Amino acid sequence: MLIEIDNGSGFCFGVTTAIQKAEEELAKGNKLYCLGDIVHNGMECERLRQMGLITINHDEMRELHDVKVLLRAHGDPPATYELARRNHIEIIDATCPVVLQLQKKIKKQFEAGNGQIVIFGKKGHAEVLGLVGQTQSTAIVIESFEEVKKLDFSRDVYLYSQTTKSLDEFHQIIEYIQQHISPSATFRSFDTICRNVANRMPNISAFASRHDLILFVCGRKSSNGKVLFNECLRVNPNSRLIEGPEEIDPSWLNGVQTVGICGATSTPKWLMEQCRDALMA
Repeated sequence: MLIEIDNGSGFCFGVTTAIQKAEEELAKGNKLYCLGDIVHNGMECERLRQMGLITINHDEMRELHDVKVLLRAHGDPPATYELARRNHIEIIDATCPVVLQLQKKIKKQFEAGNGQIVIFGKKGHAEVLGLVGQTQSTAIVIESFEEVKKLDFSRDVYLYSQTTKSLDEFHQIIEYIQQHISPSATFRSFDTICRNVANRMPNISAFASRHDLILFVCGRKSSNGKVLFNECLRVNPNSRLIEGPEEIDPSWLNGVQTVGICGATSTPKWLMEQCRDALMA
């Protein structure tokens, strides 16, 4: 049986940087807190927990004083930085540069006033909460193409996207707004989808088509993982989403000659390698 690991899968730049910053601090013997899971992958979070990383939520952060807190790649709203100032918390900021640029764009648009700031993204997702926070929680979040129909097309619309959303669906939304916006209103869209992620769609599509069975290794919380896995499934119906090697069902291998192993931007390479090793055992 031929087994291939997709070279294009694995941590994106933002996640890699956040993990490196955490490892550097922990290697110094410093106590380090992380606001939310550093990455949407349970096994990688557990590896870092064993190194000493303490994951907290926003309520727990309010109780902390004079400590170090890492902000992960997803970014955070201004209120988090204000809380850190009040509680004398040192922030180690690992916000992805792509997300940081997007936050600045949205904040600038909000400060300019007027119109609806619309964000195509997953409601409650950490990155989206950080983006909405730039607008004092006035931005409208739409999760899917269907929700675009709820907008007020008599008013100006400024459309942005969570960095890991589908480029095709974003373009569908743009097209719909263009067709329905009032002639007296302004519509502007800003393509803020990360190309590191967007380019994985055609790559993973080609990869999935080459194999009899696809094992997509990914934490089930990963927003980006869901998008990429659905693309694998579309191209190759014999695609399985697993969190780790223990979820591999031997019956999936019946009649299979080639297996492709791939993953999300939150999937560590070592975990894909463990899945390969389990198949070869």
